[in-house]
Amino acid sequence: MAVRRLSYCPETSAGDWLTRSGASAGRLITFGPAGFAAYARLRFIRDPVGPDESEADVVVPDEHPCDLEQTRRALHLLEAFTSTPQECYFCLWEGYSDAPLPPQARHGPLLELPHRAYALFRGSLDDIDVWAAELGAGRTIAPPAFVWPADHRWCLASDVDPHWAGIGAEQAAVEALVGDQGLDVVPAHPTEDQPSYD
Repeated sequence: MAVRRLSYCPETSAGDWLTRSGASAGRLITFGPAGFAAYARLRFIRDPVGPDESEADVVVPDEHPCDLEQTRRALHLLEAFTSTPQECYFCLWEGYSDAPLPPQARHGPLLELPHRAYALFRGSLDDIDVWAAELGAGRTIAPPAFVWPADHRWCLASDVDPHWAGIGAEQAAVEALVGDQGLDVVPAHPTEDQPSYD
């Protein structure tokens, strides 16, 4: 049996910093904690172009990368903006049907945030490459709900509801993400209303 690279954390105190920033519940689960110099949205699909448009109306080409692939690319870019790439934290939302909580997490403590609970895992940033293999039996699954390095230099939040992931980081990191031709990233202000589908 292969050794798992992501280790479940029954001690969830590594996630306490998320709530200590004072961000509102909605902002926290979509953009992570307050206090970063810059924020952005990684758009998995384009923003809606009309007030009554639903996600089902969006035509996505066959070659369009899945949410997890886009998240993986963004995280590999963010590796240049942390001093602790070997110590990172990943959250799996308890409500995903395509990636149920692993046995060790089903009865163990979860990281509790307003309106959400997550299994917390620890690993290196490169372990995003085995996320689907270890937690989805190799199937395409949703990206982690949160990823952050131990030095707290940035945070990626990917909630179940929006069509995008929110990222808080230093300005140079956001500029690197926005400038990457393989991603659709736009600057964002977490205190403002964000585009959403009906």
